[in-house]
Amino acid sequence: EIGILILIGILAGFVGGTFGVGGGIIIIPALIYFMHLSQHQAQGTSLAVLLLPIGILAVMNYHKQGYVNYKYAAILIVTFVIGSYFGSLVSINLPDKILRKAFGVLMLFVSIKLIFSK
Repeated sequence: EIGILILIGILAGFVGGTFGVGGGIIIIPALIYFMHLSQHQAQGTSLAVLLLPIGILAVMNYHKQGYVNYKYAAILIVTFVIGSYFGSLVSINLPDKILRKAFGVLMLFVSIKLIFSK
């Protein structure tokens, strides 16, 4: 169990540092399929991981290269907090099956958009 979690964390951290993603795309599906968590449990656990420490070293590297727009980040932080609060209220009131399917549709839509965009 701990070994699997270590692998999930390393993979999510690597993908997050490389592509700027990890929580939703790596951690949530991995927790569902390898740790057998419900969709709600996986999302809650992923959010707990992302709460404070995520990405600090990666941000430092991006900052050194001048790749961080702090004005945009500040706006996104405030609005992300507000949006995540209301999103969590919606999520916890949805049945697990519906939430998992909606999550899958979102990932599929984003994937198709990224693959076929210019």
